[in-house]
Amino acid sequence: MFDKKPAKGAAHQIVSLIGKGTKVEGNIIFSGCLRVDGEISGKVIADSIPSTLILSEHGVINGHVDVTYLIANGSINGPVRVVEFLELQPKARVSGDVEYGMIEIQQGAVIEGRLLNQKADSPGKPELKMLKSEGSPQKPEDKARKELTEDQARLELA
Repeated sequence: MFDKKPAKGAAHQIVSLIGKGTKVEGNIIFSGCLRVDGEISGKVIADSIPSTLILSEHGVINGHVDVTYLIANGSINGPVRVVEFLELQPKARVSGDVEYGMIEIQQGAVIEGRLLNQKADSPGKPELKMLKSEGSPQKPEDKARKELTEDQARLELA
């Protein structure tokens, strides 16, 4: 009704959970939806499409992440690849390059790495180009100066 965004990953129920206080060493390969409240040292890879990874504010991943959808409010130390949609919530911290299809970054989230839009390189996508403008844009101080001189001219005529 009010142009609400579709719920990201709403079709996925949490199938797997790594609870707070749990530490996993090694690669995780999952399908469906995985919620991480604990710590993972290793790759986190989805083997199905679509797939959703939810990383809570207590969650930490030290390794590569490769999923369809990612909702993050915790820390990721390593490269991230999100095929469709990445949402970084206020407490999210990513140290590594981030490849994404679409991205939403909330105030407070931090990325230490490069942002690489995967869809920008896709064939058939429109290319954005800068158009030349007629004349240079007017600076606010130039506009104020012009108004001041017009006012002075009116005073002199009076």
